[in-house]
Amino acid sequence: MAPDATSAAHHSGRAPEPVGLYPHARRVGNLLFLSGVGPRQRGQQLVPGVELDAAGRILRYDFESQCHAVFQNVRYILEDAGARWEDLVDVTVFLTNMQADFATYNRLYAEYFQTNQPCRTTVEVNCLPTPIAIELKCVAAVGD
Repeated sequence: MAPDATSAAHHSGRAPEPVGLYPHARRVGNLLFLSGVGPRQRGQQLVPGVELDAAGRILRYDFESQCHAVFQNVRYILEDAGARWEDLVDVTVFLTNMQADFATYNRLYAEYFQTNQPCRTTVEVNCLPTPIAIELKCVAAVGD
């Protein structure tokens, strides 16, 4: 479906600026598709809990703080697009270190999604576009 009157791009004033030319979300009919959401904070290039060396390589990272930041950014985007956390129907998570971070992600996910339980897929990737350890791709079903 080509973008038309039933397709609208949404840009959040609270979520971090995209690292490319894309909206935070796009609504098509009653579905809201979020672009990949990472843990950066608006107006900052630094990632919560990440320590880099002089060459920009990750020395250490606090995965739990990144998870909390990602969930907050998803909430910002949903709310700024007129949706709610409870509207999420599908979540895909990309982790850069499944072995080290999956248990923490699973624990925190269970805290955030106690009542609303969307479908979920978890994928390990080699790296993400910025020095982050987690990125979420979400779909929400919203009313008119």
